[in-house]
Amino acid sequence: MAREARREAQGTEPLDWGGAPEARVPSEGPESAEKVLSRIWGYPGFRPGQGEIVQAVMRGEDLLAIMPTGGGKSLCYQLPALLRAGPTVVVSPLIALMQDQVAALRALGVAAGALTSANTPEETRAVREALWDGALRLLYISPERLALPETQETLTRVGVSLLAVDEAHCVAQWGHDFRPDYLTVGVFRRQMAQMGRPLQVAAFTATADEATRGEIIEKLFGAAEGRDAPRVFIRGFDRPNLRLAFEPKKSPKARILSFVKAREGQAGLVYCASRKGVEKMAEHLTDNGVRCLPYHAGLDPAVRQAHQRAFVEEDGVVMAATIAFGMGVDKPDVRFVAHADLPKTVESYYQEIGRAGRDGLPADTLTLYGFDDMKLRRRQIEESDAPEERKRAERARLGALLALAEAPICRRQTLLAYFGETLTEPCGTCDLCERPPERFDGKIAAQKAISAMLRTGERFGMGHVISVLRGESTEMIEKCRHDQLKTFGCGGEYSANEWRAILRQLYAQGLADINVLNHGEWFVTEAGRQAMRGEREVWLRKDAVTGAGPSSGWSASGKARSGERPPAPTVDPSDNALLQALKAKRLELAREAKTPAYVIFTDRTLAEIATIKPKTLEDLSLCHGVGEAKLKKFGKVFLEIVEQEAA
Repeated sequence: MAREARREAQGTEPLDWGGAPEARVPSEGPESAEKVLSRIWGYPGFRPGQGEIVQAVMRGEDLLAIMPTGGGKSLCYQLPALLRAGPTVVVSPLIALMQDQVAALRALGVAAGALTSANTPEETRAVREALWDGALRLLYISPERLALPETQETLTRVGVSLLAVDEAHCVAQWGHDFRPDYLTVGVFRRQMAQMGRPLQVAAFTATADEATRGEIIEKLFGAAEGRDAPRVFIRGFDRPNLRLAFEPKKSPKARILSFVKAREGQAGLVYCASRKGVEKMAEHLTDNGVRCLPYHAGLDPAVRQAHQRAFVEEDGVVMAATIAFGMGVDKPDVRFVAHADLPKTVESYYQEIGRAGRDGLPADTLTLYGFDDMKLRRRQIEESDAPEERKRAERARLGALLALAEAPICRRQTLLAYFGETLTEPCGTCDLCERPPERFDGKIAAQKAISAMLRTGERFGMGHVISVLRGESTEMIEKCRHDQLKTFGCGGEYSANEWRAILRQLYAQGLADINVLNHGEWFVTEAGRQAMRGEREVWLRKDAVTGAGPSSGWSASGKARSGERPPAPTVDPSDNALLQALKAKRLELAREAKTPAYVIFTDRTLAEIATIKPKTLEDLSLCHGVGEAKLKKFGKVFLEIVEQEAA
């Protein structure tokens, strides 16, 4: 029995997958990474940025990789684990995420296991034995388990060669998913270095601004004898397959219902700010014929787990949830994410919408926002126990989010600019490109605002700048003698709220920026100085600046980037019956194996099968995502479905 349990932990026979070949280092010379990618994963090539990172991991370099959700971060450490000596340990934040990744790896024939509190004693024993025997290629653990002395002793003795840190932003204390036990990674690394056993660390995340990146490097890597600073890969934040859209709140439950109904039968997420909001949204969608499940921290743990498994394992389930749901979900075929309430920050927004379209296929997002949302977020900041410096930083981050919501130009350009990335042309696939808002010439307003920033030394936040523009005497203005400036009172034609909207739009257009970690100071960029000199046009959204600008306005349509948004997998209507039969068989197999349906085959793979209609195993192997293990286990089963439907 012990031998059978050990084999199950290793991912070799007699696993539920039916004896898939175990992925190991070849006995006669190493395969190339590209060959392993094709043989194990069934992919014809790396996604942009993956190959370079895989090679860096293979060379033993410490690294921090910032890759968009759905960009294939996990493969960047999973593939090298098959070509390196010694086990790779993956630090991951949530049990569900670890379980799903282990299931997916085992389906590929890879020897993987996890040590979690959800394991049975037999499972834990089998994983430990496989680790001691040197059979396990990847071991998933939580940061809390890594913090245990016995875990560190075990990893030291088995000769762990690589520590891969998933969701590395969790180490940042002021990040949006802080987990204090992530700090153990840096401590363990330093201990290993002191023992003369340098440990390679590869950290991965999808969301990290410059300040967060610096904190990750400091906390995870720090200074260790014999190791250089980590190499940093920033592989772009653009997710061209996601359509971005924001709308002012108006009957939010009705708007979300219409959005979900337009995508009937598709899996999606609806985020709400409160538990009560989740319950009401789930009830409203359910009452109107949508299979929607609630998820929040107030539910019984067993109910939460059942709802999460239903969402992950079945097709077409919609989850109404607080932000407690999502980070542990690796479901690739989520086709939409809707926010019924404004997210907390741009980073949170990016992380949450990134849960859609992880398979690279088109997906939709919609974010509703209103004045009450803004007040709630501001109150949460002010009532927190954070020091004043951090509150100022969070106020600035909130301002950046509102700038995205009220952006006057291509929304994707504004989003990417926040992360320091430039998109030279409008994307053509966001709401502002598809339906450009009415705009007005905002050159004079911009020059007044920029002048106020410059004349006050670019050392003050939004509130102070607006007070100068409106001629409002405050204690700070009197102390700094800013009431003596020529700019003082030059902007009295706009209310304070209108100036906030104008400043957010200047920020969104890159004419002004905010020093997030230094009191939220507003400063002028080179583009802003050009606008100040009249060398640059400035157009502002009329609807975001109540009562501002001429009534006629101005608008311009965005030019779409050619070929960047991938086409949806098109299946001829005559083949829909075959596609549904393939999905039914996939669900049957997934339930038998107690694993998510996408672990069998993704929607993209099934769409290709329905279109190509392979007749042989060789034909089937040409479909995306069909590697050796899945071809051996499922090939004949799905070929039979194709043959039956053709009869």
